[in-house]
Amino acid sequence: KGAIITLTEILAEEYKETGPSFNVLALGAVQTEMLEEAFPGYEAPISAEEMAQYIMDFSLTGNKYYNGKIMEVSSSTP
Repeated sequence: KGAIITLTEILAEEYKETGPSFNVLALGAVQTEMLEEAFPGYEAPISAEEMAQYIMDFSLTGNKYYNGKIMEVSSSTP
């Protein structure tokens, strides 16, 4: 995770004048099979489909407002 964050910050600085922008979305709990296996009985507040929609929307508009940011996308973690 640390390497991805560092790379994001470096690339954002390197391309800040010409683009593209670089950001990290640090996801919290998302209801997936992997989460269900790791935390039986825990129910995440967001589905995989909802998170996919959020990521798609962010990828289309996030560059207008953010560059070089690490953004937590979470309402809970197990």
